[in-house]
Amino acid sequence: MEGIDIEIDKLTNSIENVISGETFATLILPLKKGEKGFSANKWVFDWVKELGYTERSTFKLVTEENPKVIQGLISIEDKQDHIYMHLIESSFFNKGTEKLYAGVAGNLVAFACKTSLELGYDGVVSFVSKTKLINHYEKTLGAKQFRGNQMFIDTPEAIILIKRYFKDENKD
Repeated sequence: MEGIDIEIDKLTNSIENVISGETFATLILPLKKGEKGFSANKWVFDWVKELGYTERSTFKLVTEENPKVIQGLISIEDKQDHIYMHLIESSFFNKGTEKLYAGVAGNLVAFACKTSLELGYDGVVSFVSKTKLINHYEKTLGAKQFRGNQMFIDTPEAIILIKRYFKDENKD
């Protein structure tokens, strides 16, 4: 069992340049096999292998301004009553103390919640966490632990994330 192992550095309204504080509008698009601009050797996880799982969907986070540069990736699965997050990863240049953008992981988790909501699952998302990050996900995402390292984001917390990252789509 692998488990989600990404730190939610900051919940932003999009992704935010860590030096200037400027935010950039983002798009989340399907990642396709053999896609130009995707270099498998720049990622910790084997995203090419992930693309081979037919029951999973893999998406890339890009900025509207520069859609050829992948900021992060997520693999999710429709479990028919919720969305399950298999993998999530920020690009190498969005990790550590020298990262370019904050908010990448939060943006991808919010997308999983939005997908769940759109499918009629009330925004519920589940995932397996690395043990050391359980408290972190409880604090940053409002996730709840329900069995061992299994966690979920329930409707109220999902709605908060969705409204934060997808403002333009949530005009009441």
